[in-house]
Amino acid sequence: MDAVVETLAYPLDPLSLTEISEAVAILKDEKQLPQSIRFPIIRLEEPTKSDMAMHREGRKLPRLAFVLSLDSSSGEVHESIVELSKKTVVEHKRLLLESAPYGQPPVMLCEFETVEATVKSDPRWIAAVKKRGITEEDIPLVQIDPFSSGFFGREFEKGARIVRAVSYWREDIRDNGYAHPIEGVVAVVDLISNKVVDLVDDETVIPVPRKKRNYGQESFPDVRQDVKPLNIVQPQGPSFSVDGWTVQWQDWLFRVGFTPREGLVLHELGIKNGGKLRPVIFRASVTEMVVPYADPTANHYWKSAFDAGEYGLGRLANSLELGCDCLGQIHYFDIPSADDFGQPVIMKNAVCMHEEDFGILWKHYEFRNGIFEVRRSRRLVISFFATVGNYDYGFYWYLYQDGTIQLEAKLTGIIQTAAVAGGQKYAWGGMVDDNLGGPTHQHFFNARLHMDIDGGGNTVTEHEFQPRPWGEDNPYGNVFDAKTKILKRELDSPAVANGETGRYWKVQNPNERNSVGNAPGYKMVVMPSPLMLAQDGSTVAQRGGFAKKHIWVTAFDAKEKYASGDYPNVHAGGDGLPKYVENNRNIENADIVLWHSFGHTHVCKPEDFPIMPVEYAGFTLKPNGFFDSNIAMNLPAARNEHSRDNHGSVASDQGDKASGSCCGH
Repeated sequence: MDAVVETLAYPLDPLSLTEISEAVAILKDEKQLPQSIRFPIIRLEEPTKSDMAMHREGRKLPRLAFVLSLDSSSGEVHESIVELSKKTVVEHKRLLLESAPYGQPPVMLCEFETVEATVKSDPRWIAAVKKRGITEEDIPLVQIDPFSSGFFGREFEKGARIVRAVSYWREDIRDNGYAHPIEGVVAVVDLISNKVVDLVDDETVIPVPRKKRNYGQESFPDVRQDVKPLNIVQPQGPSFSVDGWTVQWQDWLFRVGFTPREGLVLHELGIKNGGKLRPVIFRASVTEMVVPYADPTANHYWKSAFDAGEYGLGRLANSLELGCDCLGQIHYFDIPSADDFGQPVIMKNAVCMHEEDFGILWKHYEFRNGIFEVRRSRRLVISFFATVGNYDYGFYWYLYQDGTIQLEAKLTGIIQTAAVAGGQKYAWGGMVDDNLGGPTHQHFFNARLHMDIDGGGNTVTEHEFQPRPWGEDNPYGNVFDAKTKILKRELDSPAVANGETGRYWKVQNPNERNSVGNAPGYKMVVMPSPLMLAQDGSTVAQRGGFAKKHIWVTAFDAKEKYASGDYPNVHAGGDGLPKYVENNRNIENADIVLWHSFGHTHVCKPEDFPIMPVEYAGFTLKPNGFFDSNIAMNLPAARNEHSRDNHGSVASDQGDKASGSCCGH
C-alpha cells in the first residue's frame, strides 16, 4: 500500500515512508542538527479547504512535512516545515519554552525508557520505598510509571521538561502492578538532565497492598464453556471499496488520514445524493482528551493526562496484528510513521475498517392491506485503539445508510489505584479490593469537526424547546415551541447541553435550499455528558478549559488545530478553545469549525478491576433537512427475513427455517 501512496500521493494523504525519511534527512543536512536530536512529531502539513479547491481546479500543491525536533541534550525545540518537492526547509523556528505559559512537546517513548533507571538510582526514592516494605531484592521488579506532570507554578516546573513518576510493587514480571501501588512516593524527573529534581515522601506511610489481581489468561484457566461460535460471513465480500486512502461505501466517500497526535482522521467526508457528491465534513478528528483526578493526596492531585497533546494518540496506536475486536471481513490500513529518532516505521494494521449489522433501520406493518416492510441497518466502522499507560481507548467512527455519522469512544484498560490503610475506607473514590481504592476521575474528549455542508459557508444555530403559556393560542396547555438562536460570533458559541429543554445544534448551509425551502443541514445530537468539575481557578481547568463547555464554534484558522492548544505538556494554561473564541470572529455563513467536548465521570467500583469493562461516550450527527426524503428507502430487504406480499401471504427464502429470523434486534 505504501508504494501506491508514494507514487500517487493525493494532497491529503499521510506522509509515506520515503517522504518521512527525506524530510528528516533534508532538515538534518540543511540545519546541521546534532546526534542528540529527537523527533516527537513528524506529519503532513495539510492543505486547507481553500488549497484543496485550487487543487481541484488543476493547481499543483506543494507537499509539506511538519517536523517537531527536540535536542535531548539542551531541551531546545524547533518547528520546521520541509517542502519535499523542492527538498528544502522553508520554515525553522525555535520555540521559547522557558517563557510563561511554557509548554513542552509530547513525552516520547525513548524518554519513558530512561525514567525507570533514573528513579531507581536515586537514594531518596530508595529510602522512601523501603519505608513501605520494599526490599533491595524487590526493586528490580518495581514498576515505574512516568506520568505527565501537570503544572502548579513551582520553580522546577517552569520551562522544564519533566514527568512525575509513581511506583508499583511486583513479585513477577507478569504481575498486575496496579494492584500494588506504593502510596505517598512521587519522583519528579527532569528528562533533559535525567535527574530526580523533586521527591515527595509523604509522612503517612501506607503499606503496599499485596493481594494479586492478575489478568493474563493463565490467571483464569477455567474459561466459560457455554460460549458458542458467532460467525460473521460475507460470502460476496464487503460492500466497500478501497483505493489507497480513499474509501467508498454505499453512497459515502471519504479519505482516511492519520497523525501522531490525533490518530485517525477522516478527510473530505461526503455522500452521493441526487446524482452528485455532497460534502458534509472537510476534516474530522479527536484532537484532545484530558483525565483529571479528584484525589488531593500526593500520588494523585497532579494527575490530569492530556493523552493526545502530552503523549500522542496516534503514536500509541495498537498494532491490530495482536488482535482486533472487529468481526467480519476486515480491511486494515498500515500507517507510515516515524520513531523518536526520525526513522520511518510502519504501524501495521493500525486502522481497522469493517461493516456490521445494526438492527432495524426502518419498519412498518400496515394491518389494513397486509403490507409489511422492514429494512435492517448496516454501518461502516472505521476505528483504532490507543494504549496510554494504564488506559486503553478505542475511537470508532460509524457511517450509516440513512446519512447519519457517529463517533463512539470506548474506554477500557486498568484504572489508577491508591493504597488504603487496613480498616480504612478510601475517601476519594471507591474501594475496588482489599486495601485498594480507585480515585474518582473524569474523561473528556474533544472532537474537531471542520464542517463543509454542501461546500459553502456554514452557520450554526442553537435550538431548544419551551412550553407555551396557557392562553387563547394554547387553551389545552399542550403546545410547546422551538426556540432558535443563530450563533453569529465566536463568543456566542460556548454552550452546555440541556436534556430538560432538548437543546441541540444544527450546522446549515444558508446559501442552499432543500425541497421544503429551508437550509440543508446536520443536527448535532449530544449524548448525556458531564462537564469538568474541577474549580475554574484550578490548574487543570486552566489547561483543559475546553471541557467546561460541550459546544464551541470557531472561524477556521489553520493554526488552531487542537482543543487544548499546541503544547499542553507542562503548560500553565489559558490556551486552546477559550483563547480561540476570544477573537470573537464572525461565524455566520463562514468557514467554521464545530468542536464538541464529551466524556464520562468514573466512580470506581469492584467490577472495574482488574480490567475495566468498556464504558462508552460519543455523539451523533444526523441529517436534518439535508435530504429530500429518507434516502434508505431503496435498500433491498434482507435475504433471510420473512416478508409479506401485497395479498398478506407469508413468503420466506427457501430453506429458511431458523426461528426468529426476522427479529427486530
